[in-house]
Amino acid sequence: MTPVQIATAVLTLIAGIGIFLIACTMMSSNLESVSSNKLKKLFARTSKSKLVGVGIGTVATAAIQSSGATSVMAIGFVNAGIMSLMQAATVIYGANIGTTITGQITALGMFDNTISTGVVFATFAGIGAFVMAFAKKDVVKKVGGILAGFGMLFVGLDMMSGSMGDFAKLESVKNFLALIKNPILLVLIGAVFTAIIQSSSVMTSVAITMVFTGLISLDQGIYLTMGSNIGSCVVAIIAGITSSTNAKRTALIHLLFNISGVIVFMLVAMMMREISKAVTPERVITFGWLFEKMFPGAPQTQLAMFHTIFNVITVIFMLPLTNLLVKLVTKIIPDKKKTEEPQEKLHYIDEHMLSTPPIAVAQVKNEIVNMAEIALHNFDLACDIVCTLDYTNVETFRKNENELNFLNKEIARFVVRLSNLELNDQDHIYLATTFHTISDLERVGDYAENIVEYADKLKNSEQSFSETAVGEIRNMQQQIEYLFQKVMKAYVNVDAHSLDEANEIEESIDALTEEMEQNHIKRMREELCTPDVGAQYLSLTSDSERVADHFINVAKSIKELSLKAE
Repeated sequence: MTPVQIATAVLTLIAGIGIFLIACTMMSSNLESVSSNKLKKLFARTSKSKLVGVGIGTVATAAIQSSGATSVMAIGFVNAGIMSLMQAATVIYGANIGTTITGQITALGMFDNTISTGVVFATFAGIGAFVMAFAKKDVVKKVGGILAGFGMLFVGLDMMSGSMGDFAKLESVKNFLALIKNPILLVLIGAVFTAIIQSSSVMTSVAITMVFTGLISLDQGIYLTMGSNIGSCVVAIIAGITSSTNAKRTALIHLLFNISGVIVFMLVAMMMREISKAVTPERVITFGWLFEKMFPGAPQTQLAMFHTIFNVITVIFMLPLTNLLVKLVTKIIPDKKKTEEPQEKLHYIDEHMLSTPPIAVAQVKNEIVNMAEIALHNFDLACDIVCTLDYTNVETFRKNENELNFLNKEIARFVVRLSNLELNDQDHIYLATTFHTISDLERVGDYAENIVEYADKLKNSEQSFSETAVGEIRNMQQQIEYLFQKVMKAYVNVDAHSLDEANEIEESIDALTEEMEQNHIKRMREELCTPDVGAQYLSLTSDSERVADHFINVAKSIKELSLKAE
């Protein structure tokens, strides 16, 4: 080959890797967006069962084509305190299995028929591009993006394969690569290359292509692929560095899990080699030899199947040891000295979740539901204080009020960042409503604060509400709690029927406030209530009605989404 041909081959290789990376990203983002609702339901099913965790990690990674995203997602959940280390570990195990699908797709595209399978699959790039260009519906455009990304995988693959075929003709290149036989060195090369490009799928596909073109042996490809598993941990490690102690432990679990699998397989490979040398010196048994026998004449399938079997066996081996692994990382990264926890914090959302926007949207809803429960709790505390003039829980009330103000600002800040990411139409519509929703909930907190101020005035003037007035306030409180239940059902499930029921309750609350005002006027005429006490009562009645209005606004925010759902 001339220098020009060599330069062309190098540039073609770089271009092929670039197209392959873009294709992976395109497929991942569009698959993630289209399957967002299923992903949300999937991660909502996390349980204490280890097998369920593995299944969730496998399916999620196969769906979004990114083990890194799944691992970062798990770290985000651990950081937010909604997933245990045990659950996160099993999800990460599953992610390692799910990521092998890319290698299988790569191998599938290398079979030569009358018309190359790779060429047939590559045509999806053009089909997807046309769909994206002319489709009007967002979902259809996303499907076009998936097709285009899938097709581009094979365009990039063909370019990599072509350039490596050129290199395979160079004796100097073949001789150089033949010298790199040390398993540990090959594992390190695979790990470093994967860490640089942050994609084990690309590294595995490059290795499959190199084996297919004869540039390297199957055994060399196997060790490069094992190294890619270690290199894939870099994304999780970066995510864990700036997170909580448990998030750091999750990243370490990912690293130790992958290193353990590589060590076990390398020990088995060494034992096979040494035993076969002693028994049959003329035939050294290696993983390459075994997979050549299992899948003869298809080097691409041999490496792809090794990758899958390697990860499945590693999971089977490590699953019973998960408890020990969790204890080990807990000792390596001990708990920090207890410091006073910040009074205000986000419970469900974390910046690492931005790497998987559909899941982040689901967690925003959980955070808002939590904020709503705090708002109702403060309203109940305020009613208790004003009815009894007992200030035992006033510190809890103040803490809740501060948290409501904090959540209002922090949720809004998170939603702004999330809204700029790739999401489907429904998620964008939902996020647009959240700003009004959190504002409504913050206002509920403000009205609860007003009610406590009325209690202060009553206590300072050594007055209190009559038993009849307290009974009416308690009745109003019960109605608002009943309204809240229907509002949350409508909000969480996008349930139009519950919204209708909430509207009916809100109307009955309006009627109840009118009745309370009339009863108050009657008591004033009968001189059963002083003007000062009456003023506090009327203000409380008005504020309670507004609390109901703000809660019903939360339910009404799902109106557009419920119409779409129908």
